[in-house]
Amino acid sequence: MGVQENQAQVAVQEEEEKGKDAERARWYTDTIQQTELADYSPVKGCMVIRPYGYALWENLQKSLDQMIKDTGHQNAYFPLFIPESFLQKEKEHVEGFAPECAVVTHGGGKKLEEPLIVRPTSETIINHMFAKWVQSWRDLPLLINQWANVVRWEMRTRLFLRTTEFLWQEGHTAHATAEEAEQEARTMLEVYRDLAENWLALPVLTGQKTDNERFRGAVRTYCIEALMRDGKALQAGTSHFLGQNFARAFNIQFQSQAGPLEFAWQTSWGVSTRLIGAIVMGHGDEKGLVLPPKLAPIQVVIVPIYKTDEEKALVLTRCRELLSQLKPHVRAHLDDRDNYTPGFKFNHWEQKGVPLRLNVGPKDVASDVVEIARRDLTFDKEKNYGKTRGVSQSGLAQTVTELLAQVQQNMFDRALDFRKESTRALDSYDDFKKVLDEGGGFIEAHWCRNGDCELSIKEETKATIRLMPFDSQPAPGKCIRCSGASDSRVVFARAY
Repeated sequence: MGVQENQAQVAVQEEEEKGKDAERARWYTDTIQQTELADYSPVKGCMVIRPYGYALWENLQKSLDQMIKDTGHQNAYFPLFIPESFLQKEKEHVEGFAPECAVVTHGGGKKLEEPLIVRPTSETIINHMFAKWVQSWRDLPLLINQWANVVRWEMRTRLFLRTTEFLWQEGHTAHATAEEAEQEARTMLEVYRDLAENWLALPVLTGQKTDNERFRGAVRTYCIEALMRDGKALQAGTSHFLGQNFARAFNIQFQSQAGPLEFAWQTSWGVSTRLIGAIVMGHGDEKGLVLPPKLAPIQVVIVPIYKTDEEKALVLTRCRELLSQLKPHVRAHLDDRDNYTPGFKFNHWEQKGVPLRLNVGPKDVASDVVEIARRDLTFDKEKNYGKTRGVSQSGLAQTVTELLAQVQQNMFDRALDFRKESTRALDSYDDFKKVLDEGGGFIEAHWCRNGDCELSIKEETKATIRLMPFDSQPAPGKCIRCSGASDSRVVFARAY
């Protein structure tokens, strides 16, 4: 193949990829808006989280909040505004966040004596307070979590995945020893893995970021990485071992048991409303959302089916009985709107990702059964989701509870199978680029540990090293790009 032919082929592939990306982006945005998870704000880059989307976030938040408290942390709240001078105290930290900062220069009709930063993260303001609160080793460990909003002036935004303002939790801790802080960072990463896999039904890889990709101001950054249905990676949570960097910058010292003053060892960690985007991209299909039962705002929807007023009275009475039976056990909803057909309601709740749908008609009432449809099951050739099956109304709460557990597990298994099918171990740079252009996924490849080589790969392919896996086995090889020596494989992917 001649040079010109090759260039023409590459150009065609690039245009096809752009077209696919645009189509996926449209599906993602349309799904979020049509299912009423969120909508665009008048402020560019911001979003309005609608009740259905916020209910999903509340369920996630409630679950994670308890997990955080179970590990000994307490919730607190710190100011939205941070003195500009605070960000100057940790050089690498301010360099990392400066381009994303929103700055307040006027208030009350006057120019402020010192500009205020709208928090992009809270390490600086929290550590200022830690310096006041920590005096002795008896004050440690200090384990604080905050649920808040943050602002990062993103240039390219996408609902939930990357917005100018978003909601999150951020944990901040101080410890007497490096070992304690290291263990804390690993413990919280495991909490995030648990959340992703057992609540979001998304399998994740765990590992360490490279120096180029770590949080600015951290010694080491650990992360969980999920693979979305479009073959792109999503950083779903991070936990940072900060060492003594911020403690030195903010003079967080304590009198040790041995007597001398020492600087505290610290961590920070967080997840955000980006996880809602992960649910959409990680499980959704052409019909719309597919929500994991543990987090779904509505786990079971009851749809009455009737033709005459007599049938309506009979069916609705039974539906309300079933709703009362289910409500103590699951989040159930009766769709008794009389201005929509059953077919419309089926499509409506399938698009909104409700895990189970119960259909109740006159014959079902007479037979004491209900029809159950599962949203997670793949559709048949006629695009009809999960064939319904009749179950007895007796003991329905137990049946539904068991089915929800099956749906949750099936969603995780399906996502894990997809990740396995979309993970490849490659040794050729040409194959590396070809796989990225033909669908992406995770690529396990050797890397020489040189940061410049890593940046060159990013520039040439738009792929980054997502993490250096904890479970990576020693396996000598040659760097995927420069053929330099490598002792193990890392995970590459294109990402959001």
